[in-house]
Amino acid sequence: MPTSAMPTSAMPAPTRHRRLGSVVRRAALPVALCVLLASCSAAGTSASAPEGEVDQAFLEQVDASLADVESQVLSTGPNGEEPASADTAVLTDAQVEQVKALGATAAIAMHYAGDDWSTSQIKGLQDEFGRLGIEVVSSTDADFDPAQQVSDIENAMTRRPSVMVSLPTDPVATAGAYRAAAQAGTKLVFMDNVPQGFVAGQDYVSTVSADNYGNGVISAHLMARALGGKGTIGLVFHEADFFVTKQRYQGFKDTVAEDYPDIEVVAEQGIAGPDFAGDAQTASAAMLSQNPDLDGIWAVWDVPAEGVLAAARAAGRDDLKVATQDLGLNVAIGLAQDRNVVGLGAQRPYEQGVTEARLAALSLLGEQVPPYVALPSLGVTHDNVLDAWKTVYSEDAPAELRDSFVQ
Repeated sequence: MPTSAMPTSAMPAPTRHRRLGSVVRRAALPVALCVLLASCSAAGTSASAPEGEVDQAFLEQVDASLADVESQVLSTGPNGEEPASADTAVLTDAQVEQVKALGATAAIAMHYAGDDWSTSQIKGLQDEFGRLGIEVVSSTDADFDPAQQVSDIENAMTRRPSVMVSLPTDPVATAGAYRAAAQAGTKLVFMDNVPQGFVAGQDYVSTVSADNYGNGVISAHLMARALGGKGTIGLVFHEADFFVTKQRYQGFKDTVAEDYPDIEVVAEQGIAGPDFAGDAQTASAAMLSQNPDLDGIWAVWDVPAEGVLAAARAAGRDDLKVATQDLGLNVAIGLAQDRNVVGLGAQRPYEQGVTEARLAALSLLGEQVPPYVALPSLGVTHDNVLDAWKTVYSEDAPAELRDSFVQ
């Protein structure tokens, strides 16, 4: 695919998606989103809003749309599965003791381990495997290279792990290695993406994911709020056959097109990595050069967003609005300082890792588990970034983030 805009027709359109803002059910809101909405209402036309007066009715409408996202999951699974709650992956005390008695082992084969999301997910896996008495015998980072991941899987299989948790870099190129692992008796649990041709309950145990479509929806609403519902924006998307990044891209684009007709997407650029920050900086610099009055740029996750921020600094664009997904430290600091970053949709990687480990353990006991488990999205703004860090990573915000917060 060329490095121009990724065609909308190539994106999965989740069947659960509907136009947000039509129905508001605040009573069912999770606590974290209530905090977000309260902070948005209190903020009014704060530093995150564009210069000039913003219509209060518009702000209330955006807040209502955010409320409508609630705790529901908008994404469907890689094969169209309806999402099950992480609450379905729970072991009784007796089951924990049964798992411990197995002397099981685990391998973790990451697609990429160079960001806060991956680090937190690995920690969730390691902590929960440790609680369950499952020894992690291999943990690898493919750096988004399918050939490297195939080698990682083959090397891990020499340790004969009982279970393997992995995120395929490429659903086609890695399929053979995963199938060989499954045929050797290793139970497979996937993060986000599934190898081509694999069937849940037959070739693998389950897939666990964040609500990536919902995270794209949230980042669109927060971008629109910061722009006052009008302006021009650019998009930096992931140019790869990667299910979850396609979903967040589609969630953002659908929401802007359906809910904010006065926001125009005037530039799009795909990046393939592995230098995602550098590639995003180059793409953003070109957008800003070709569109000097560009109001905002959306980036597909926090590492590319770091490149967008670098391009904005180089261009002297302190006013550029940046929205993204994933609560990495650098974009969190941008939110805390109320500088450029206006909001993001966050995943829950630690909890995702815990859930994957539990599903793997249940499979070792012969228990039936849902084919697709998804965790709800979390909206993060300047006002709730410190609390959101605790929710996302299951630990207090680091001193560097706390010290950077400005009132």
